[in-house]
Amino acid sequence: MNNPLLKPFDAAPFSEIASEHFLPAIKNGISIAKREVEAIVSNPEKPSFSNTIEKLEYSGALLDRVTSVFFNLNSAETNEEIQKIAQEASPLLSEFSNDIALNTDLFKRIESVYLQKESLDLNPEQYTLLEKRYKSFSRNGANLAEDKKDKLRAIDKELSTLGLKFGENVLAETNKFEMLLTNESDLDGLPEGAKEAAKAMANAKDKKGWLVTLDYPSYIPFMTYANNRSLRQKLALAFGSKGFHNNELDNQSIVLKITNLRHQRALLLGYSSHANYVLEERMAETPDKVFSFLNEILKKAKPAAEREFKQLEAFAKELDDIDQLQKWDGAYYVEKLKQKLFDLDDEKLKPYFKLENVIEGVFTVASKLFGLQFEEINNIDKYHEDVKTYKITDQEGKFVSLFYADFHPRPGKRNGAWMTSYKSQMRQEGENIRPHVSIVCNFTKPTPSKPSLLTFNEVTTLFHEFGHALHGMLANTTYPGLSGTSVYWDFVELPSQVLENWCYEKEALELFAKHYETGEVIPMELVKKIKESATFMEGMTTLRQLSFGLLDMSWHAQDPSKIKNVKEHEKKVFAETALYPDVKENCMSTAFSHIFQGGYSAGYYSYKWAEVLDADAFEYFKEHGIFNKDIATKFKENVLSKGGTENPMTLYKRFRGQEPKPEALLKRAGLIK
Repeated sequence: MNNPLLKPFDAAPFSEIASEHFLPAIKNGISIAKREVEAIVSNPEKPSFSNTIEKLEYSGALLDRVTSVFFNLNSAETNEEIQKIAQEASPLLSEFSNDIALNTDLFKRIESVYLQKESLDLNPEQYTLLEKRYKSFSRNGANLAEDKKDKLRAIDKELSTLGLKFGENVLAETNKFEMLLTNESDLDGLPEGAKEAAKAMANAKDKKGWLVTLDYPSYIPFMTYANNRSLRQKLALAFGSKGFHNNELDNQSIVLKITNLRHQRALLLGYSSHANYVLEERMAETPDKVFSFLNEILKKAKPAAEREFKQLEAFAKELDDIDQLQKWDGAYYVEKLKQKLFDLDDEKLKPYFKLENVIEGVFTVASKLFGLQFEEINNIDKYHEDVKTYKITDQEGKFVSLFYADFHPRPGKRNGAWMTSYKSQMRQEGENIRPHVSIVCNFTKPTPSKPSLLTFNEVTTLFHEFGHALHGMLANTTYPGLSGTSVYWDFVELPSQVLENWCYEKEALELFAKHYETGEVIPMELVKKIKESATFMEGMTTLRQLSFGLLDMSWHAQDPSKIKNVKEHEKKVFAETALYPDVKENCMSTAFSHIFQGGYSAGYYSYKWAEVLDADAFEYFKEHGIFNKDIATKFKENVLSKGGTENPMTLYKRFRGQEPKPEALLKRAGLIK
């Protein structure tokens, strides 16, 4: 019992945990969960909702807690030891979940309850849980013959290892590349803050000069502002070729293996493709619907994107006599053109977006909408000193959630931004057990002379992840498997994307966009320019996002065994959406972590799908006032607190009074008048 993960704990006891605690705790969690399942199966009583479905739902609690701590650390604070444990633990967990999913006796009990569902007098949440449990078994091989079950086990085991290896390679490639600049003129065009950050990074590694890396806070300012075109090219080639070097970190064969194994798995389970399998449990339902959704937006966005690209080409020609725009020119000239047309650049905005003020701002918005109170606390364990911890209460002072926020890049942390959870909300034995939620981002660190100042894009990222966090915090369901963000994948982005809208509104910006030195509220002309420029180059942005969705579907909505060359396949798919010339050294798929390591396979379209929902939802707020309490309460009660307890369209219509219409999105994007 010296293992802190095996003692009862509320907040994760990070300071007591050593790497060697994880594997024994995971193995222990698996054996306890197996015993709990065995007790359900051997129960002599007739299968019922409470002795089978509910018992199964609450089983494996220790394992869930331990693995949430472990895999969250593997994303946010990993090292070689943790990665090695992940390689060992993942097949064990995959095998265990198959032991459950393929347990014939357990499935018989679930099926017995399922067949009498109409006579059981279940409430909507119980009914949804029963449907979900039954489907999760039937969709994961419970009806297969024994030899096919063995095949499924082998596939799942291999997939779990391949996904981890893919992510490790991308992280290693990111960490491996460094561009050390010793000539200050190579930094011409870069804002002072970015120069200072590059200097600090070089100092931290005992190097003389300025260090530029592939981490977003370093990469994006350089690509956006650096005048030196050949250095932008060098950086873009490094960024775009992660996992594509025919070396020990190459992901090409892993991509082919993952997609082929997913396809074989789908066939084994009776589906014609991995996308057919995935989409059965999504609002979109079928690959055909996804393709027609993406293509319909493509039809509207492509003419606008081509017009914008021509405008950008003409501008680059006029400014710098560039004959052919390349991918490493895009962000640079878009920013220059934006400055010219709107007299607006991120450097003018950043002083108004000090990280601490933006955090305060998102808290104030959440407080005005949903009555939440936020208090920073220092009496719970953190896994890194950068992490901030908060206690969240409601208007009556009742505890709502613990909240962890981790904002800056480190070598052991993967790129990007995400929300996750350390403890799910649920009701058990009359108690409403409250959640522990976390967001992880990669924003520029403070420097000796400046606090962490965010670009406007980073401001929207923080609001986005906090929208996910609210979905987790405000959960108010009975069962953990239906709580918070446990919803259909193309519905999960609604709370996050809708919250981004407040970043563009004068009423919200005035609450927190204050100059970090003078305290002056952001001038209204800047707010007006933010609004006007919000749809700047929206056609090109939309086209890029659609290209990712189409690439994802091209891997997963057909038999991938015919694809022999990752790069060639990608080129064919991108032909429809490409504006820039192809770069032969670069490949998107080999670092497309969303679909090969995260959970977005056959689901990347959901960002756009959720944009339709969020534009329609925000339109409703705007009609009644963006801080309208009644609309906010309807959103909280019908969307945020309900998790996956009912069909998402039912929940959405209950909030909105109608199905979402794509016009609000197209209008907001400036693609239709």
